[in-house]
Amino acid sequence: MHNNNLDQGYFGIGIQNGKTPENLGVLWRSAQNLGASFIFTIGNRYHKQACDTHKAVGAMPYFHYDSFTDFYRHLPKSALLIGVEQDKNAKKLENFKHPRRAVYLLGAEDHGLTKEAIKACHLLVEFNSALSLNVAVAGSIVMYDRNTKGTHIY
Repeated sequence: MHNNNLDQGYFGIGIQNGKTPENLGVLWRSAQNLGASFIFTIGNRYHKQACDTHKAVGAMPYFHYDSFTDFYRHLPKSALLIGVEQDKNAKKLENFKHPRRAVYLLGAEDHGLTKEAIKACHLLVEFNSALSLNVAVAGSIVMYDRNTKGTHIY
């Protein structure tokens, strides 16, 4: 049986201006377990994660970008940038159809995504939740949702 590489898809997930190294480590561990192709940070940089007990950084590509502009320049050409943010223009995750090639971007709990990032995102998704969630929990839910529903052609 021959697989068509264009049908397989991929996804990456990362945090803009992450607040704590613990949250990042938990997200990386979830990313490895839930099939992410790569992980990244924008802004604050953490070298070692106490919560990354599976050593995800050694098992998948990790990229760090000093600024959102630097990150956006390196966004894969075929991927849609999906911001995870409470916003009036966000689609509800419960009804969201994940693209085959996606890069999910999360913001820190205290500030969320920057206005520049929100404007640049192809799509925004949000949870049916009254308050914001821990960034590692939010990212894990998005990845689990993707795995459960599968992906669609955009």
